Amino acid sequence: MKKRSGDREMSRDANYVTKDMAPVTAGSAADYKAAFAQRSASAFAAAFAEDVVLEAAGMYWPVSGRENVKRVMEAASKIYESLQFTDQAVDGRRQYLEWEARAFGGIGMSGVTVITRNEAGAIAHLAIHHRPLGGALRFSAEMGQLLQGDASHFLAAEDLPRTARS
Repeated sequence: MKKRSGDREMSRDANYVTKDMAPVTAGSAADYKAAFAQRSASAFAAAFAEDVVLEAAGMYWPVSGRENVKRVMEAASKIYESLQFTDQAVDGRRQYLEWEARAFGGIGMSGVTVITRNEAGAIAHLAIHHRPLGGALRFSAEMGQLLQGDASHFLAAEDLPRTARS
């Protein structure tokens, strides 16, 4: 299946080609997907640039640096009861991964993760977007509890709106 987007040709199964870069294979997010499957800080660290930056819908401000981001991503990956990557697209150094997940006793969430790679191919920037809002807020509060030493990036459990608590 191919789609046209401006000057770019995009295909779900083939290589994606942009006019400013050589082809990038559709499976090139394998390092991120594998790190998520392993749920380990070392697997995430292997995919990240030293100066990686993480932004997310459930965070007050970005987390920077490989050591900090790998700790956050390890904790986040362990919240999910299940997570399945459902679709992806690539445009130059940017990859878009759609996903569906279950957490908190079967509550469904979905979202998109935008990965930006540096010239060496390492992940330099992550932007993670959860939906619906109640799930995103609850996820943020759970992250704040899990990362007690670095909870200031996340919503405090007592600030969670009543509708997102259960």
